[in-house]
Amino acid sequence: MPEASTAGGAATGAPRSLAEALRARDDAALAALLHARPDLLSPVPGDVTQLATRAGTRASVARALERLDRFALQTAEALAVAPDPCPYPVLESLLTGQEGTTGHDNGARAALPRALATLRDQALVWGDEDRLRLVRTARELLAPAAQRPSPTGLGPTVAEATSGMSPTRIQEIVAAVGLPATHDPVSAVSALTGLFTDPERMSALLDEAPAEAHQVLGRLVWGPPYGEVTPNPAAPVRWLRDHGLLLPASARTVVLPREVALHLRGGLAHRDTAPVAPPVTAHREHRPQLVDANAAGQALAALSTVEELVKSWEHAGPLVLRAGGLAVRDLKRAATLLDTAEPMAAFWIELAYAAGLLAGDGEADERYAPTPAFDDWCELPPPERWSALAAAWLPATRTAGLVGEQDGKGRTLSALGPDLDRSAAPEVRRRVLELLAALPEGGSPAPDALLDRLAWERPVRGTSDLRARVAHWTLTEAEVLGVTGRGALSAFGRALLEHRDPAPLLAPLLPEPVDHVLLQADLTAVAPGPLRRPLGDTLAVLADVESKGGATVYRFTPGSVRRALDAGHAAADLHAFLKEHSRTPVPQPLTYLIDDVARRHGHLRVGAASSYVRCDDDAMLGEILADKRSAGLGLRRLAPTVLAAQAEPTTLLEGLRTMGYAPAAESLTGDVLVARADARRTPARSAPVPVPDGPPVPDDTLLGAAVRAIRAGDVAATAVRKEPATASGSASAAPGELPRTSAAETLATVQAAALTGSAVWIGYVNAEGAASQRVIAPVRVEGGFVTGYDHTADEVRTYALHRITGVAELAEDHI
Repeated sequence: MPEASTAGGAATGAPRSLAEALRARDDAALAALLHARPDLLSPVPGDVTQLATRAGTRASVARALERLDRFALQTAEALAVAPDPCPYPVLESLLTGQEGTTGHDNGARAALPRALATLRDQALVWGDEDRLRLVRTARELLAPAAQRPSPTGLGPTVAEATSGMSPTRIQEIVAAVGLPATHDPVSAVSALTGLFTDPERMSALLDEAPAEAHQVLGRLVWGPPYGEVTPNPAAPVRWLRDHGLLLPASARTVVLPREVALHLRGGLAHRDTAPVAPPVTAHREHRPQLVDANAAGQALAALSTVEELVKSWEHAGPLVLRAGGLAVRDLKRAATLLDTAEPMAAFWIELAYAAGLLAGDGEADERYAPTPAFDDWCELPPPERWSALAAAWLPATRTAGLVGEQDGKGRTLSALGPDLDRSAAPEVRRRVLELLAALPEGGSPAPDALLDRLAWERPVRGTSDLRARVAHWTLTEAEVLGVTGRGALSAFGRALLEHRDPAPLLAPLLPEPVDHVLLQADLTAVAPGPLRRPLGDTLAVLADVESKGGATVYRFTPGSVRRALDAGHAAADLHAFLKEHSRTPVPQPLTYLIDDVARRHGHLRVGAASSYVRCDDDAMLGEILADKRSAGLGLRRLAPTVLAAQAEPTTLLEGLRTMGYAPAAESLTGDVLVARADARRTPARSAPVPVPDGPPVPDDTLLGAAVRAIRAGDVAATAVRKEPATASGSASAAPGELPRTSAAETLATVQAAALTGSAVWIGYVNAEGAASQRVIAPVRVEGGFVTGYDHTADEVRTYALHRITGVAELAEDHI
């Protein structure tokens, strides 16, 4: 059982258990422990003993170790290989070297009190400086073992390594090193340990060793401490084995005892200690105005990218895979559309999903589509739209950088898939921004220095690997999103980090939307800035985007003009639109292009027979029939002006357009159909909720209530009871057990307490069968119930007499 004391009075002098050490803390220190380790609050411990027991469980201790910085963890690792209990000077020598050695103390001696205080605050270490104790579970997790090498590189102690050795063999080693024979293995092992921990005698023994033996020890001294040997080892290995400097671990393996390794190391538990966090300094410095301007440009591009992506899915979005997520081919299409690499396309998709702008539509043949929130988002001013994206990015647990990798079962992780959540991502993301915020304004760090700092803060293997990758992705994502500019934190990025609204800081840096374009003679239009929404929407239908940047270039093609005509715009409307919104005269080639496409648009009519082609020009229909490219459409002439087709109307339309014609679809009444598809929206969807990294951090109100409950429970558990005056049917309860008294004695005791105003100790079993101990001051006893002030709950409560298992009076002046 973890270090939990039994019920009883407060310890005097040094604490004898973790529970006594916790009981000695003040309320602020106890609240700090619960804040640092919130898993201890689920549920709230009934008393300090329960708190100590829970603080020593394997899962809780492992989680606490994962959150230690490198030097605090190295201190815990040193305690795991130190004697138990360990005096402070011994711990100090394990981290700085034995007295008299030089070159080992790189600040460890000065940093040790801080590291030890961290371990105490986390309830991983208890005891005074003469008897420091590492929590037993932590020692088991950190101590060296054959199956689990220690980060220190040390092996087992002499006592551990010789536990399975025959007494005769131990006596042979004792004789070989010049020690007197003993009568039992325990004293022999103790004598060997004393020799190996005596610097002078140990140095004299090593002076006798062959030179090659020192080379063997040099290969094992810093770990791993295990080595393979043959049945007939070389002379140096045989000398070391005969003198106990190498002890058998298996039939073909020997191990270097911990005491020998520490002597060879000069008393150091680690080859290198890291008492000071690696500094993160400004590698480059930029003018803050330049950083903000660069970041604002990236923010504007991010808004355009997200809007373009989501709009591309509003007519026929990609299918949702059966296992959830986006198919690889659809990710490639999105990357092509956005003119970016697939990992970055996955980031934009995940960002839109995290912001609640797209989701699955929930249909039987489920597809991704914009949500109703996307329309509301589009109507916001650009600074507020960016704030919504950044506010979704910072706390998100979904990590787009994992897309394309494989999970533990060999399955490829897909964008929007169910297995991309990493609960550590928000904390790493925020920590990266905090390190950037600590630099002077405009300063950007070297990425390697920032990663080194993060690795120092969370060095546990596996945890640090993921943190390094998330940090690397964070630097890239923050740059393309506009949180940083040129690697430095922007002013509005700093506001985001500090939970302030970044929109007011971003607004002055964004250009005002323009209501005009510049038409060029080469059938292009240049937008000198972001376009106002009606203009931008219409131009996106009439022309194709050729290049993006500070000025967007659109190109007019026959296909884009036909797209506008299919959407219901007449040629005259297009001419008027361009004349109204162009600051330059409409070029004649563009006018001719619109008129030429409009003249041919609808000359052919396609309907449903399966489908048909209708045209007043029978020569054109003959030309289509004679064209070999029409063979796959299954055309045949029904009348001089009508062709029937086996293909569906949409396939027929595409086929004829591929052949160079400009057909239009027509309705059952013969009218030209507007081919614009209705924009699809999913039902109302909420944004995905981040997966928490363990229990939430409690607020001050919860901490205060939890501390009061623990203290009150401790009062009940450690209350001093009077011994029974007579040998009646009652029995004194053992520590931790409920009292047992008869119903009559229970009633008489609580009635007497109500009359005298004194407190009593009761055992109570509630309706759910849960038993607890309470300290109450009865004020009224009637109708089978006792009402009184409950010191444990710090409130007035009523208890059923038949559920009270027993009652005992408290010692004088105890409450």
